[in-house]
Amino acid sequence: MQTEPNRSGPSAVELPSLEFEFQPIADIGGASVFGYEALMRGPAGSPLRAPEELLRLAKREGRMVELEQRACCGAIAAFGTLGLPGRLFLNASAPAIEELARDGGAILLQAATAADVVASRIVLELTEHERVENVAALQRAMEVLGAHGVAFAIDDFGDGRSSLRLWVQLRPQLVKLDRFFVQGLQGDARKVEVIRAVVRLADVLGTPLVAEGIEDVGELAVLRDLGCQYAQGYCIGRPSASPEAALADAVAAVLRSPKIAVIPTDSPRRVGYSVERLRVEAPSVPPDLPCGELLRIFNANPALHAIAVVSDRRPVGLVNRRDFVERYTHPFHRELSSRLSVSQFMNAAPLCAEADAPLDSLVNVLTGEDQRYLHDGFIVTAGGRYSGIATGESLVRAITELRVEAARHANPLTLLPGNIPLTEHIGRLLDAGRPFAACYFDLNSFKPYNDLYGYWRGDEMIKLAARVIAARCARSLDFVGHVGGDDFVVLFQSDDWKERCASIVEQFNREARALFDPRELEQGGFFSEDRRGFVAFFPLTTIAVGQVIVTAGRFRDPEEVAIAAAAAKKIAKVSSGGLHRELNAKIIPLRGRAESMNGMKSGALSAGSPGSAR
Repeated sequence: MQTEPNRSGPSAVELPSLEFEFQPIADIGGASVFGYEALMRGPAGSPLRAPEELLRLAKREGRMVELEQRACCGAIAAFGTLGLPGRLFLNASAPAIEELARDGGAILLQAATAADVVASRIVLELTEHERVENVAALQRAMEVLGAHGVAFAIDDFGDGRSSLRLWVQLRPQLVKLDRFFVQGLQGDARKVEVIRAVVRLADVLGTPLVAEGIEDVGELAVLRDLGCQYAQGYCIGRPSASPEAALADAVAAVLRSPKIAVIPTDSPRRVGYSVERLRVEAPSVPPDLPCGELLRIFNANPALHAIAVVSDRRPVGLVNRRDFVERYTHPFHRELSSRLSVSQFMNAAPLCAEADAPLDSLVNVLTGEDQRYLHDGFIVTAGGRYSGIATGESLVRAITELRVEAARHANPLTLLPGNIPLTEHIGRLLDAGRPFAACYFDLNSFKPYNDLYGYWRGDEMIKLAARVIAARCARSLDFVGHVGGDDFVVLFQSDDWKERCASIVEQFNREARALFDPRELEQGGFFSEDRRGFVAFFPLTTIAVGQVIVTAGRFRDPEEVAIAAAAAKKIAKVSSGGLHRELNAKIIPLRGRAESMNGMKSGALSAGSPGSAR
């Protein structure tokens, strides 16, 4: 155990008296108070009021353990006086825990007995302000105090000091997740995945998780649905010298709410989707190889589109098969060029890509002015050394697949979630048995509008629809998905969803008029080609919405919900008001499924304009 200098002489600076505030910790599943964390304060109006100043003074005087011990005992006394329910969380460093375990934990147990607080209600939070130097000594101290029922927690897990190794070694009863991973959670898909992983880890290790730093109900709702057991932060309650014994009604309402939080999603990170996927093993040639020899190699390898020119295992050029053969076999060129080296025919500035580089890094090749790389292909290297070649055709195909896959997760034009996150959220709602409204929005007369005004104006119309729909939805309750082209699906849990739908239709129809020229506005419509190629008159573009109420047991899976919503949308498009509510939707028989599912578009866009799938 670490020791401190003896500062008890007359020259020692006296540590001030301590006061305490308590911050509640919520039991998410029980919608109740689980306990309180004790926070020490110096005398009111003193420069030492802030705990940071108290710790700085104690550290300077070499009396950190003394301060921590006083704080623990004082907090227990104050907690007992208040008669608060639940657990009492006390911050302590490893040396302080070791000191509290001396003589069988006499000091801590005496303080608990005097305050009428049973030891099993006490949780010591290991705060790693300093590295734990002696894990074995800390484990022995925990065993001594644990024998009396005292529990242990690791504080600020994930902040760079609290390690996974310490979690496994010490086997604490609780782990507190650092506030960084909680703040802004409802809008950060990466943090969601981190917390999902930590929750799974906590389940495996049998250690309940306390999420710290919760500041709004959106974060709390997402944590609830991710399976976190306990929560702490200003949203739950601020530190107070006399806190309430129960959760605030607003907090309890969120925890008891049957509604499912909208959890942000992100496009998948495809492990292994790198340039290596395109690499083809192929022979290489030295720069001084005669052209006649190169022709024989091409003839012996008819599938080879190009050959890399390599010197000292590093690529220096690339010879395209078709260009070489056309030049070499031109009349009189064979006799003149047969003894020339291949360096006379090679592209001396070939595109080279490392095998482990992500395919996304080559997107600029598709859009760059120099398109010879698509014609010639490129060289694949490993550590700068030749490894193989790849074709421009395979690059275009792979990048297109990436975009299609990404579009299924998030539409590239509006950045709203696509089919896969939408399906997952419907599944969550169905599994929970929660009622919701599946509302399918679609634009009327959009294809002829797009044909008349072009893709740029068409994209503006789609983005307008996305803005209006998203603005009228409750972010934490209503899932907004863009399933392709001009089709949107909203899964409403807001109680006033019918009014929201009506306001979306009214606002879009009004604002969409600004995207028409005066002539079309004056005549109330426009001329464009219909689906058969004949010129016809179309009314101004408006939005329609088919609404399906989903209740427990009514639909078996997300596909059935999609079919019913698509069928309701089809009716809404021909109704006068642009709204159709299906109160008793029947599952469309198999014969009609293909047509119905055409409404629920894949959202997979081509490699061209983000709005090209109409």
